[in-house]
Amino acid sequence: MERAALAGALSQAPVRSAGERPNILYIIQEDIGPNHACYGEPLIRTPHVDRLAGQGIRFTNMYCTGPVCSASRSALMTGRYQTNIGAHQHRTWNWHKKPLPPPVRHISDWFRDAGYFTCNIHPGGGKKQGRGADGSGKVDLNFFRSGAEKDRFFDGNDWNQRKPGQPFFAHITIIETHKGIGWKIARQQPKSELVDPEKLKLASYYPDSPIARDEYANYLDALHLSDGYIADLLGRLEKDGLAQNTIVVLSSDHGPLFRGKQFLYDGGMHIPLIIRFPEGRHAGKVDDRFVSAIDLAPTMLGFAGVRPPAGAMQGQDIFGPDYKPRTHVFAARDRMDTSIDRMRAVRTSGYKYIRNYFPGTPYMQRNRYKEESYPTWNLVKEWNRQGKLNREQALFAAIEKPIEELYDLHADPDEVHNLAGDPKHKSTLRELRRLVDGFVEENDKLVIPEDPIDIYRGYSGHLPEDEA
Repeated sequence: MERAALAGALSQAPVRSAGERPNILYIIQEDIGPNHACYGEPLIRTPHVDRLAGQGIRFTNMYCTGPVCSASRSALMTGRYQTNIGAHQHRTWNWHKKPLPPPVRHISDWFRDAGYFTCNIHPGGGKKQGRGADGSGKVDLNFFRSGAEKDRFFDGNDWNQRKPGQPFFAHITIIETHKGIGWKIARQQPKSELVDPEKLKLASYYPDSPIARDEYANYLDALHLSDGYIADLLGRLEKDGLAQNTIVVLSSDHGPLFRGKQFLYDGGMHIPLIIRFPEGRHAGKVDDRFVSAIDLAPTMLGFAGVRPPAGAMQGQDIFGPDYKPRTHVFAARDRMDTSIDRMRAVRTSGYKYIRNYFPGTPYMQRNRYKEESYPTWNLVKEWNRQGKLNREQALFAAIEKPIEELYDLHADPDEVHNLAGDPKHKSTLRELRRLVDGFVEENDKLVIPEDPIDIYRGYSGHLPEDEA
């Protein structure tokens, strides 16, 4: 079946009735882009995810709405833009978190009302007992639930805790792809399974250095490591006799690496999405439709026949009868740790437009997390001081940002040739400006300045009196 025809067939597929009640397993591989072998990454081996894609549908145009975990997850778990619900700052400290405005709810609340058992898979007591397939237990949301259990979003930590015959919605975070211990564990794999840094083809904005090559290769090694963990998880579904009634959804929260995570280039926005249905339905299909992260919650609820009321979600069930194909997706960057910023972006099939609201603030403003975790970040700064960067490499290290950025993604996939001032692209610039204006008008009403004392005391460990 041709890809366009497939999209039409899937969008007209009947919604499962509540009586069928499939289980849903939602896997987040943290901080990754579409860099599995099935997505065309040339040096990596991800046989288990590739097999999953061959058994299901692989989406090529899935994008997060915020390139950092707490903001992105707040959108993923509600089906609303994080800016729309005041969940956009990374992170919102507990003394500033608020309940979601009705009728907005966490996805688990909708599943629970439909009779589902909800769980965030991780070992009990917070002690890791096995491999990464155990899950990290990460939630990381910028809001509370209403009521006494304001920070308890799931019923349990494993699907085996449910009542006999009860369907489940299980969420799991595979954390080993996140910068940290998983990257070190990845390097303990046999040398024959590790990516050779010298064989990598780096994007033009990378300094060609052993440091940059090693960091990118280590990321791919961690992705390879996590592929085995996913195999363990899917194997457990089979062992428990659940695979034939469980829909598996694999994606990420946002993209990786020094110019990806926290920023609105495709490296930060573009993420994988693979959906496997039981009994091999639509096996091996590739779907090129635009999917926004806010579409995942209504889509997974749609598998269970759950349709939240109007106004609860901004996303749409991509397999639902009322589905309308997207021509573009939006994303937003706001505060990242102590780095104060505001950017808005729209991506179409051919262009990316970014609006920088603080053009006097550099991309590489002080950020302790990036400086402590990403060697390439520090390398770019150092080479910039030494005058060793070429034009493409130096753009990200500039002392200020342009007010507008416009990229032709077909001619310039690395997003290094800004066309915002090019008269030939004036009409495109005007159209994408209009789209961002509309997005901001609808969704930025809760985007207000924060007290810098609150920002810094959260990261310094000094808490307000009522939290001490």
